[in-house]
Amino acid sequence: MNLEFTEEEKAFRAEVREFIENNYPENIGTRGVQDDLSPEDMLAWHKILGKKGWSTPAWPKEYGGTDWTPTQRYIWSEENARKNTVMPLPFGVAMVAPVIYTFGNEEQKAQHLPGIRSGEVWWCQGYSEPGAGSDLASLKTTAVRDGDDYILNGQKTWTTLAQHADWGFFLCRTDQDAPKPQMGISFILVDMKTPGIEVRPIKLIDGGYEVNEVWLTDVRVPATNLIGEENKGWTYAKFLLAHERSGIAGVARSKRGVEQLKEIAAAEMLDGKPLLEDMGFAQKISQLEIDLSALEITELRTLAGEQAGKGPGPESSLLKVKGTEIQQRLTELTLEAVGHYGAPDFRSFPDDGSNDFPIGPDYAHHAAPTYFNMRKTSIYGGSNEIQRNIITKMILGL
Repeated sequence: MNLEFTEEEKAFRAEVREFIENNYPENIGTRGVQDDLSPEDMLAWHKILGKKGWSTPAWPKEYGGTDWTPTQRYIWSEENARKNTVMPLPFGVAMVAPVIYTFGNEEQKAQHLPGIRSGEVWWCQGYSEPGAGSDLASLKTTAVRDGDDYILNGQKTWTTLAQHADWGFFLCRTDQDAPKPQMGISFILVDMKTPGIEVRPIKLIDGGYEVNEVWLTDVRVPATNLIGEENKGWTYAKFLLAHERSGIAGVARSKRGVEQLKEIAAAEMLDGKPLLEDMGFAQKISQLEIDLSALEITELRTLAGEQAGKGPGPESSLLKVKGTEIQQRLTELTLEAVGHYGAPDFRSFPDDGSNDFPIGPDYAHHAAPTYFNMRKTSIYGGSNEIQRNIITKMILGL
């Protein structure tokens, strides 16, 4: 693929950059990673993009997509990474929406896609359970048909931002006697205000609160909320995960992260010289850049395949593995670069022992919390060990 930008693509980049500069809410951009954004802040840019018609660049045009080329979508992600924007949450735009417009009926599309596109409706994902993470097919949450409804009972965990969600998409077991576990699962949309749903917070090691337990007790859901066919949910779940894994790679954000790492290493001193001039540390950055460049080419090839009508396949597992490994190495090197200034804050200490207020430079403030938070990336969306099994089977044929 030709990586030289055409004049039209250069003009598109200029248009995108100007729009972001003129319309992105600056008060959100100044917030740190560790600081909790309000739900309104998280959705602010999404709503602005929705009005512009740019909130769903990967959707088919008939459902409100931009009809951008892979290169334009690449430029779009780069420009947002450059500004460090708070992008639309993936659960609606990038995860459940493709399932709805691919497998849902016309009524479901009409009901849900406009709110996802505009940013007015917040979604969460009900997949993982305490005993069903990487082995998702062993999930226990049940959906029993009762007339025109399903009755849901069970527990989901690690449900990101469920405390704010209006709707959720849940995998539930609808056939206990299926010959294979994957054959008895259904994909059901759930209004999170339905009686019987309890959301319990899980506090994370970085001090934040973004994931939850979700308990379902006799939750009555209309059978019309079933996506596609009963017991075919595993097919839809795999389709969704392929889209999720492609997005997890986060190439544009990692490129911006490498730039910031170089700025930090140029400012921090080691034996009287900038850390960036240390041969050992410079070599680590160079290897990271090499790996990131290779991943970028792979992502572009995947985008080109999607543009040609080929949905994300097993190559999304490769993007997920390498993308998350790069993200983790990037946060490790950033923490190494800031040194003792990266000591994490301990919010549970009494006032006289708290170090909530850092004494180092601003760029060191979030190094430790971000490092701890990014430990999760090689696990969510399907652990990297599972992704390697998929690559071995589907790509290498072993």
